[in-house]
This record gives sequence, structure tokens and C-alpha cells, in this order.
Amino acid sequence: MKHIHFIAIGGSVMHQLAICLQLQGYLVTGSDDDIFEPAYSNLKKYNLLPSQMGWHTQNIHAKLDAVIVGMHAKADNPELIAAQQLQLKLYSFPSFIYEACQDKLRIAVAGSHGKTTTTGMLMHILKTAKLNFDYMVGAKISSFEFSVSLQKDTLILVCEADEYPDSVLTKQPKFHLLFPNLAIITGIAWDHINVFPTYQNYTDQFKIFLQKMPENGTVYYYENDPELVTIIQSQQNLPLHFIPYHCLPFEIENEQTFVKYNNQNIPLQIFGNHNLSNFQAAIKVAEHLEVAPEYIAEALATFTPAHKRLEKMEVPNGKIVYRDFAHAPSKVEASMKALRQQYPQKNILAVLELHTFSSLTADFLPQYKHCLDSADIGIVYFSQHALELKRLPLLSATAIHAGFQNNKLLVIDNVNKLSEAIQELSAKADIIVLMSSGAFDNLNLQNLIK
Repeated sequence: MKHIHFIAIGGSVMHQLAICLQLQGYLVTGSDDDIFEPAYSNLKKYNLLPSQMGWHTQNIHAKLDAVIVGMHAKADNPELIAAQQLQLKLYSFPSFIYEACQDKLRIAVAGSHGKTTTTGMLMHILKTAKLNFDYMVGAKISSFEFSVSLQKDTLILVCEADEYPDSVLTKQPKFHLLFPNLAIITGIAWDHINVFPTYQNYTDQFKIFLQKMPENGTVYYYENDPELVTIIQSQQNLPLHFIPYHCLPFEIENEQTFVKYNNQNIPLQIFGNHNLSNFQAAIKVAEHLEVAPEYIAEALATFTPAHKRLEKMEVPNGKIVYRDFAHAPSKVEASMKALRQQYPQKNILAVLELHTFSSLTADFLPQYKHCLDSADIGIVYFSQHALELKRLPLLSATAIHAGFQNNKLLVIDNVNKLSEAIQELSAKADIIVLMSSGAFDNLNLQNLIK
């Protein structure tokens, strides 16, 4: 039995990989200095929760077959240093995925936005078509128990391909380590300025991603994104097949979105141009894999949003409330346009938490220009604690108003005041959307909305 140890096992996908490997018959151990939900409960369920928190060199020994290092681990991590001294096999998450799937057809979904949703859509189509495949996706997809699956008898890998660095091992963008045979690129919008300090540096990573693909690979790209088209045009000399896609044709009737496919008028459980573009990309790949149209039609009708991707919350008072992972400017803009398009006559209260390093950086705020203009009431929230953790200077309401170019926004930096504002202003709204990659300082939003 192979023994694999995870350094920083509590990561959102790391802990899922650990569970996956244990279910495949590996002996799995792990360590971390802090583990949050849902990883804590998931690891506990499968008896993978470390017996004690922290880093312990006794976890590292010569009998380990491999060590997988998470993003959370620093270069001075004592377990990592011990593993290096023993010259053990070291992997980051994406490098291990490639190692396990190098003989399979690797499908990677890249882009600055929509990766999780597009990956989930393709997974849902293939599952509907009863195909057996491996996958890795960054959030919970409702029709799948896990977000990572690796099996020995599969021929296809569907993988969300993130541009963020893999780990301290190489600090390469994760998607540089996947070498996909087939790729989707959903769009380009500058993000992660703490890692990619210039727009050029950021876009170069996508060029490298394409250059690392094997010969005769196929790339589906969103043709209505001018920045992405510019990148594709610059790489036309590569031995790849570049195929554009666009938004699925749709119509909205009585706040319900329909698409025409396979001679059917299909009602969807999602909405918005960005989601219909993402579905078109997933369909293109499914057709490439020769999935029958009837399965694609069924999948269109039954796909529900990934966790916190314009996900409707259950509330008892007749309000329509969405949780959304939107945090980068392009994501916020896409979600707000989708809501206004779906609900043209409704009053929308939009609450956005600035939580990431990029969003809390004053020089980055102009990227949010007019992102919240389609909301009837807009709140921008940030916590002073988040600024302290990221060692960033204080933000002012003036800087936020100037960056968003919207002086009507209510700017709040205290969680109690945020709670009071939502309670007061929700009475004036038909639709409430709560957008963040964080948790609004652990504000109990479900109880608050009730």
C-alpha cells in the first residue's frame, strides 16, 4: 500500500484529493496548522483529521512514497524541509494530478472568470451521458459528492485550471503543470496583482499555458473577449487548433431563461450571458467528445449553479437572495448584468465584500469602474482586520467611490454596521445579492436575511 503524506491537508481541494486517494486504497496522512469548515468535517468523516495541529517532523520518514505540498505551506515549513532532506518525491496539487493522468485525455478549463461553472457544466454533461471520467473542480457541484475524483480505469480528465501559483515548490501557475490536450479559455481580466503585478505579466501566463500544450491540441476560446482574442492571435504559430465560441442564443420570459437546442426550447436553472457563454463552451467540448445531443439537452435543463455562483438561498419571507463568489471586477460586472437582465423590473440590493489582496489595493480599485451601477442600492464592505492581515494601508470611502465611479455606494468597514444596513435596506429590495470570496467576517447571512 502506497503511503502519501499531505502538508497543508486542509486546503479546499487538497483535502478532497486526500479523501479521493484514501478511497482508492492509499494510506493517507496529513498535517496543517489550522483547518476550517467544510474541510474539517470532511476530513473527520474519513478519519483523516490530523491528531494534533501544527507541523511535526516525525510525520516525515523514508517509507513515504510521496509528499503533496499545499499552497498554504511556506518554504521554512519543517515537514517540507525534512522531506527535502530525505529526497522524497514532492508534488504540488497540479503536478500530482498530471502524474496520475498523463496517459489520459486531459481537458483543462482556464480563464480569469467562469472556470468553476464551466468545469461543472462539462462534468454534468458527461455524467448525464453516463461517461466515466476523472475530474477536479474548485467548488461543490450539486450532482457530485466530491470535487476531486481519480480512478484507474478512466480515459478522460476534466480539470479546472487555475492561474494562481501551485505551491512553494515551483511557484508556477497551476495551469502550467497540467499540459492539457484540450482547453477552454473563458476570458481575460487582470487579477491577483500580488502575484502578477502588471497586466502584461498576467496575460503572459496564458500565452505560456498555450505554449505548453501538446501538439495538435484544441483550444476553445470566447470570441467576444477582445483581450483573449489578442492573445490567441499572438499564438497562431503554435501547432494547435483554435476554435472560437460565443453565447448560446436565449430568451427570457417571465424571469425564466430558455435556450434552443436539439429542436427543443429548454428552460434553464441558470441565467446571464456569462453562464450561457460558459455552457456553450462545455457543449463544444462535449460535442468534440461525440456526446449525443439528447444528453446535452437533458444536462442543459438539469444543471444547477455551483456553490456560491449566483446560488439562490432558501429564505422564508418571499425575498429572492443570491450568494455569489464574485469578487474580481469582471465577475462582479457579469453577475450584476445577469441579475438586471433576468429581473429588469425588480429593485436589486447588491452587497460586495472587498476581501482579496487585489480588491483591497487602492491602485486596483479603478478596475471596478461602474461594476455596481446596475444595482438600485449598492453596498461595498471591507474589514480593517483584512487590511491588517494583508499589510495594506487603510482604504477610504472616497477612494472606493472614485474607483467604482459611483458616489451613491454605501461604504462600510464595520460588520455590525453592515448587519444593520442590510436589515434596513432589504425592505426596499426585491432581489438581494451577496458577493464575496470570503464570508463577510462570518456574518450569519442566513439568519440575517430571515
